[in-house]
Amino acid sequence: MNTLPPMNSNDNAGAATTLPTGPDWNWCNRFQALGAEYHTELHPQPMPAPHWIARSTSCAELLGLPADWQTNPRWNALAVFSGNALWPGMQPLASVYSGHQFGVWAGQLGDGRAHWLGEIDTPNGPMELQLKGAGTTPYSRTGDGRAVLRSSIREFLCSEAMHGLGIPTTRALCITGSSLPVRRESMETAAVVTRVAPSFIRFGHFEHFTQNDQPDALKRLADFVIEHHYPECRNTPQPYVAMLGTVARRTAELLAQWQAVGFCHGVMNTDNMSILGLTLDYGPFGFLDGYNPAHICNHTDHKGRYAFGRQPSVAFWNLHALAQSLMPLIGNGNAALDAIELYKPFYADAMRSQLRNKCGFTTTQPGDAGLIDWLLKQMAYERTDHTILFRRLSQFSTADGADNACVMGLFKDRKFSDLWATAYGDRLKAEGSVDAQRAAAMNRVNPSVVLRNHLAEGAIRQAQAGDFSEVQRLLKVLQHPYDEVHDASADAGFPPEWAQHIEVSCSS
Repeated sequence: MNTLPPMNSNDNAGAATTLPTGPDWNWCNRFQALGAEYHTELHPQPMPAPHWIARSTSCAELLGLPADWQTNPRWNALAVFSGNALWPGMQPLASVYSGHQFGVWAGQLGDGRAHWLGEIDTPNGPMELQLKGAGTTPYSRTGDGRAVLRSSIREFLCSEAMHGLGIPTTRALCITGSSLPVRRESMETAAVVTRVAPSFIRFGHFEHFTQNDQPDALKRLADFVIEHHYPECRNTPQPYVAMLGTVARRTAELLAQWQAVGFCHGVMNTDNMSILGLTLDYGPFGFLDGYNPAHICNHTDHKGRYAFGRQPSVAFWNLHALAQSLMPLIGNGNAALDAIELYKPFYADAMRSQLRNKCGFTTTQPGDAGLIDWLLKQMAYERTDHTILFRRLSQFSTADGADNACVMGLFKDRKFSDLWATAYGDRLKAEGSVDAQRAAAMNRVNPSVVLRNHLAEGAIRQAQAGDFSEVQRLLKVLQHPYDEVHDASADAGFPPEWAQHIEVSCSS
């Protein structure tokens, strides 16, 4: 139960003020209407002398904002998205949830540095807006409630990059910054990122009410999710089982997409798992350079719980935790287990489909799994660059005597190169593959550019020096990661040697 004391007048000293006008939005604020058991209403804390860092035109269009939204003097969007002001209709709050962190029950958590601003109707359905880094909340524990420029740039860019890749994700509208000092491993400056999603409800929201013996609140939350996000489950014989099965399917499909592009989340705690199957909370994430199933992108993950190759099994573990939290509603343990067991075939099918498309196959043949597994094992052994290998594979020629060195030259083992190239060429010929058509199809699923750590680091270093142009330039590239125009650019090249020494942690 949320037993925290109400905010008193001193807690909101200097709080954001409500402006006389804002965009012509219809605020529905359905999560806020659930009631006080689910959140604490409070204002963001103002950030001194804010300035723009970057903005996403694509996300602004999603929300129906006009082209001049950031410069309209009557709206003062800079103040609003820095936590210094509110638009009419905004009802800011911080939600409460609990969760398992690194496999251990962590108890009550909640939005420790996030302020939910409200929910609006858009042509793309209702969307919630949230400020990340806008000050302390009752759930901040010992934290300062702030985000730093470094982590905000990483989240902003990766949110939009994942959308560009076609992977379900929360979105990012903008980043604002300030000279306000914030201490992490060293002293840094504050920033606020505005996040957008149909819902920010997590597995941990359900865990919270079960662990605190609040079955009525648990039921209202589950009914809320079914009513507004999974209406197809409403009239089934067992709506909560149907919801759990749908979450299992969406999670399976999400994980297959992560694995296919080499995305490492870094901290797959249950409080970071979206009930809608979105990529949620960008902290110590990373994209693979050299292919390595054992790669750990979070240097605070000392036991490698969230290593790249373990992500699919961790997602299934998290679904078990969600199923356990729904048991007061489901009652039948076998029904709950059957629902989450759907994850396994859904993931297997989705992963096979992803790999088949990445290799340019339009049919399924008996030897496909072995051929792909052979390739991945050699990539893992040699630490072959994941993104570059699959992007170049589209250039493979099935012509007799063709020189495929641009692809197979990525491997040091010449014997493997010759044998695999022959087997792959024979496989393509067996389905009558046409090189040009296959290349075009493969380039639509194998990105030329992903947000490698060194690209993010370059943008961060320039921004810390006061130059935000690289953030905006990189955003434009990442919004169109499959475009061939990037193939010859440095963005699509091999990472520099110094990139091997970049470390990211939960403060990233």
